[in-house]
Amino acid sequence: MPTIWDISPPVHRQTPVFPGDTAYHQDWVATLTPDCPVNVSAITTTPHIGAHADAPLHYDPAGAAIGAVALDAFLGPCRVVHALDCGALVRWEHLAHALPPDRPWPARVLVRTYRRMPVDRWDPALPAFAPETIAHLADHGVVLVGIDSASIDPADSKTLDSHQVVRQRGLRVLENLWLDDVPEGDYELIALPLKLMSADASPVRAVLRPLP
Repeated sequence: MPTIWDISPPVHRQTPVFPGDTAYHQDWVATLTPDCPVNVSAITTTPHIGAHADAPLHYDPAGAAIGAVALDAFLGPCRVVHALDCGALVRWEHLAHALPPDRPWPARVLVRTYRRMPVDRWDPALPAFAPETIAHLADHGVVLVGIDSASIDPADSKTLDSHQVVRQRGLRVLENLWLDDVPEGDYELIALPLKLMSADASPVRAVLRPLP
């Protein structure tokens, strides 16, 4: 069994982003030569590239930027739940098998919806959370929800109902997690965002480790 699961998809020029968002682009501003001792690059992209954490600022005009968000939710025990073939929305019946009411739940729940995450293309029919599912998880003490699609709301949503439940209940969000090979079960999550003091999101290098 692996000692660490890297659940961050690769980031490069072909990494899909939300239509209209800023794709990954990298320029070399310095390269190794007899007169230059280093390679240095400049990167332009959306903070929602790859595995990333949404800031409250993303869905709340008065919300905190990601650099001001406490890190506690992004580090600690979590449960990976498979909701394969769930359709457009992850509903409670897709998760209930792994979150029984007679046992304590971890504070973080990551949901796998894809059999194979589309790391090389944009999925306009991406699976998302039903808002009532987010509310149910919050009712049971969950402080962070994660998913292997690009958004916890449908791609064509204009109201972002699940994001608004997250705002109302004070949850944290991870999106674009690469959960293809991760068995259902309990792990330690480490997915710390960068301290970007005015950004609406941050890429994370998300990993899972076995619990002691």
